[in-house]
Amino acid sequence: MTMGMEVGIFLAYAAGMLIVYLAGRFLLVPLELTGKILLNSIAGGLLIILLNWLGSGFGVFVPLNVFTALTVGVLGVPGLVMMIVFFM
Repeated sequence: MTMGMEVGIFLAYAAGMLIVYLAGRFLLVPLELTGKILLNSIAGGLLIILLNWLGSGFGVFVPLNVFTALTVGVLGVPGLVMMIVFFM
């Protein structure tokens, strides 16, 4: 093997590793965002369950479904207030 061929093989490995790194990076960022949205939706659903349990004596009820859990999960307490006003 000549020195030029060894350098070419090294550059090919380096380019392949860079491509694998960039592909992993592009796939990981949307996965992190999806995970955050999923966790926030679960927290929103738990908050709606707590509201329905505590608010049952006052006539406050927010139906628990994907839309309401996602809204409360993403917006937080203002989203919960918006759902209470919307469903009253």
